[in-house]
Amino acid sequence: MPMIDVYAPAGTFADEHALAVAMATAVMRIEQVPDIAMFRTNTAAFVHSTSAFANVDGDADHVRVQVLTNAGALDRPKQLAVVARLTELIAEAAGDESLKDRTWVLLTEAAPGGWGLHGHAHTNEELVAAARAELAALARPAP
Repeated sequence: MPMIDVYAPAGTFADEHALAVAMATAVMRIEQVPDIAMFRTNTAAFVHSTSAFANVDGDADHVRVQVLTNAGALDRPKQLAVVARLTELIAEAAGDESLKDRTWVLLTEAAPGGWGLHGHAHTNEELVAAARAELAALARPAP
């Protein structure tokens, strides 16, 4: 259930909402979690436009993407896939292939007990148990 934050100079993307949907969808697919409500409604991307950004040289044409996941959600092949795909999506949404060279993607894991959802600080084990419970409920025949 990743949370994705994109920070870019204002005006970088023509359709920020479409970019947010594409990024959330891409990470959910790469993560390979079941297509259930728990993951669909809690995998989200936020696009933040800013006018206050610069590197040491004063350049203000970079994009920063931060992906926060629960602990252990992305093994090494998934990390590589997430970074590659999100970088591609940024360039596509901006209509600027050169932006691939100026896009930073940071992968961060929540500490155990550091994934707050429904007013509770969940451990990874609790999240897995909740997903299994939802899958089990879906598998039960209707009364």
